[in-house]
Amino acid sequence: MNWIILILAGFCETGFAFCLGKGNLESGNKAFLWYSGFAILCLLSMILLTKATRTIPLGTAYPIWTGIGAVGTVIIGILIFKEPVSFWRLFFIFTLIASIIGLKLVH
Repeated sequence: MNWIILILAGFCETGFAFCLGKGNLESGNKAFLWYSGFAILCLLSMILLTKATRTIPLGTAYPIWTGIGAVGTVIIGILIFKEPVSFWRLFFIFTLIASIIGLKLVH
């Protein structure tokens, strides 16, 4: 169950990064709403990470949490924010995914 919580925490990290990106593109009330989403998802992500680390070692949980957030944020950057795609960028994202899977397998 705590692995599912950890994955959800990673998705929340991706969500708060997305809100940050959208908030930076807006102004006024729209920016406030995006930044509010950022704050809520950030808090939720931290709460879920804290819960997951009750049974998953911190040295395993934290890199997986940040890895899920990093991979998700790069994917959102490419698909939503039209950030550049290159062979090396994709190569290193796939090595990050392999590392996340590896940490889960050796736990």
